[in-house]
Amino acid sequence: MAARPATEISRSDVVGSLLRPAYLRDVRQRARDGAASRADVRAAEDRAVREAIVLQESAGLDVITDGELRRNSWVVTIPLREVAIPDAPLSGFEFLPADPGWWSLWKEPDGSRAQAWTSPTRPFITKPLAVVRDLVTDEYAFLRTNARARTKLTIPAPSWHRIFWHPEYSRAAYATPESFLHAVAGYLRDHVVAKVVALGGDYVQMDAPNYAQWHVDPDNRAAFEAWGHDMARELVADAEIDNAVFAGIGGVTRAMHVCRGNAPGGRWLANGGYDRIASEVFPRLTNYDRLLLEYDTPRAGDFSPLRHVRSGTEVVLGLVTTKRGELEDAKTVEARIEEATQYVPAEELALSPQCGFASGEAGNPLTLDQQAAKLRLVADVARRVWPRD
Repeated sequence: MAARPATEISRSDVVGSLLRPAYLRDVRQRARDGAASRADVRAAEDRAVREAIVLQESAGLDVITDGELRRNSWVVTIPLREVAIPDAPLSGFEFLPADPGWWSLWKEPDGSRAQAWTSPTRPFITKPLAVVRDLVTDEYAFLRTNARARTKLTIPAPSWHRIFWHPEYSRAAYATPESFLHAVAGYLRDHVVAKVVALGGDYVQMDAPNYAQWHVDPDNRAAFEAWGHDMARELVADAEIDNAVFAGIGGVTRAMHVCRGNAPGGRWLANGGYDRIASEVFPRLTNYDRLLLEYDTPRAGDFSPLRHVRSGTEVVLGLVTTKRGELEDAKTVEARIEEATQYVPAEELALSPQCGFASGEAGNPLTLDQQAAKLRLVADVARRVWPRD
């Protein structure tokens, strides 16, 4: 295994996205309407990222992001909605007629079926991938220059992109979904990870909610199987392809985040513990140093699947929810960390929110003050559980 980064374990972390300020959402809409320029948008983004840096650093977090505030969605590589096409760093996709597919699986906070997608088209790969925007220079460089705390870049994992391969639309460009995912992995390795390292960054996070969204929930898994997916085979293939992104790369924390869906209004996708994937996925992630795992509700199951995590891999427990504003009790969070030590040594654990606060522009139902309080809670609990000399 490649050498681990020579840095102290970051005990308080964030998953990525933060709530978009109203002025940022406003200028983006005005730009879509032709009433604001790209320069206007960039200035608002710069202001928002500077504020995000202050927010996270003042909370005392060990790791910070730019809040993904320059993105329409956490899915930045190939956009989920046509409105985000101009900002995509990759080309080779088209929006083409299709049924809702995985979009039909979203749930409201109470578990009822959500109406998350009404468009008659969805994005699919139709041509070989090409890089048309330098994501790292456009996003991470500003964060790296302006932050004092440790920084990271977040990006969708190769496996997430399986939803963009269509047996009719995509086969001419990539004969199999796996050949497409390998192409995505190559892009991430050469054009994202390598550039973060070149800028002096030492932390890159792959976001792969697909493992929990598609595989742990029996109803979701059955739906994918009905759509023609061999779920057992794809689970193994996805883990191996995701692992290949960081092969031979050292000196940087290599992380993966897995959750059960995070959409505006507190919507979610899946119900089920990691036991359905842990034995197949966790041992295959030999090139990862850190796993950020959702554990804020009973839907995530218990900690026992952590027994499958490779020794020496850091596990970041997502115990603070971003789906509602009520602040967790610090003692309860500490007790749950202690419970997790049955399976992972305390020295290999850390703490974070369970997901981002705004995976898309609309965000979750919290106020900015509630978001700030949750970030402070993460940092405060981490300092008490893992005091520094």
